[in-house]
Amino acid sequence: MLLDPDDILPRDRDALLLGRVWRPDRCGPSPVRVHGDRLIDISAVFATARDVCEATDPAAVLRDAPGEDIGPLTEILANTDPHDRDERRPWLLSPIDLQAVKAAGVTFATSMLERVIEERARGDADAATGIREQVRALVGDDLRRLRPGSAEAMALKDALIAAGAWSQYLEVGIGPDAEIFTKAQPLSTVGVGAEIGVHPASSWNNPEPEIVLIVASTGRIVGATLGNDVNLRDVEGRSALLLGKAKDNNGAAAVGPFVRLFDHRFALADVEAADVALTVTGTDGFVLEGRSAMSAISRPPADLVAQAINAHHRYPDGLVLYLGTMFAPTEDRDAEGKGFTHHEGDVVRISCDPLGALVNRVTATDACAPWAFGIADLMRNLAARGLL
Repeated sequence: MLLDPDDILPRDRDALLLGRVWRPDRCGPSPVRVHGDRLIDISAVFATARDVCEATDPAAVLRDAPGEDIGPLTEILANTDPHDRDERRPWLLSPIDLQAVKAAGVTFATSMLERVIEERARGDADAATGIREQVRALVGDDLRRLRPGSAEAMALKDALIAAGAWSQYLEVGIGPDAEIFTKAQPLSTVGVGAEIGVHPASSWNNPEPEIVLIVASTGRIVGATLGNDVNLRDVEGRSALLLGKAKDNNGAAAVGPFVRLFDHRFALADVEAADVALTVTGTDGFVLEGRSAMSAISRPPADLVAQAINAHHRYPDGLVLYLGTMFAPTEDRDAEGKGFTHHEGDVVRISCDPLGALVNRVTATDACAPWAFGIADLMRNLAARGLL
């Protein structure tokens, strides 16, 4: 994996960046801010990343937060790869901690159609090619101008029902209600340089490169980062009721490299105008590349947030929301007609100029580092350090 500050940091080097580091000398994590090429531990004033995001002005408090210089980003980043790590020295973690981890699905026309194809194929990659042609003949593949829940969308729904082509994925893709689901538990996400998990029983799976919004308990969007919503296509295709098995596994929720907080240099409008690039590089020499434009999203990000947190859904520690992906790889890898699936050792790089790059290596879910540090462990650790 390429783990170098010049590669993973945003193009704007004055970006306000919040992260987290594991400190072996403290036996626990600390929130940090990036200051030039140094990392500053701000745990003395903000015990968790959640506390920064819950501030009235997160950008201002992060900018002014005093702290302890714990070393150069270059060295800490280099120590983050689990295969080449000195356990006595700090390494980077996911930049979020106590926030709920939610995701919006079927928010781009391309990925919506792929979900319909998965459903009709019942998770069988061999059947996907023919079904893809049938579905696109019925629906088309340019639904970007169709506003979900509009009269035009409802007319299309009626026409598809009459043709026997309706799907639960089309319901959340063009209907009034978005798909919002729980992707992972607080503290279970992995960060840049970590291994991401794919269940070894899955034969059809892929990365899902996304932008992730950081949302305070008030519903205010305070920042953004990158995410990989690792997905088992064969499992979800068998039944949407298996979404938890397809989505919530060891190492299957990557977030990072840092949270970029909104300020006068970076706002929600920049997120909406961003392009997200994906590169998958295999040990077999296979390379997959793709690019997604946030401008193609079918629902405004603020609308997705409003459906995730409102009077009916409260999150006292805030939440992060994966915004969905338009990239569903169909390029054949192992055999004609079988499409793309991950191999052990794939390096996945998700990048965006305003947010940097999230880089991870693929392994089996039972081989990646188990999630072993939970909320109770965090509370005990912070208490022992005098930070509560």
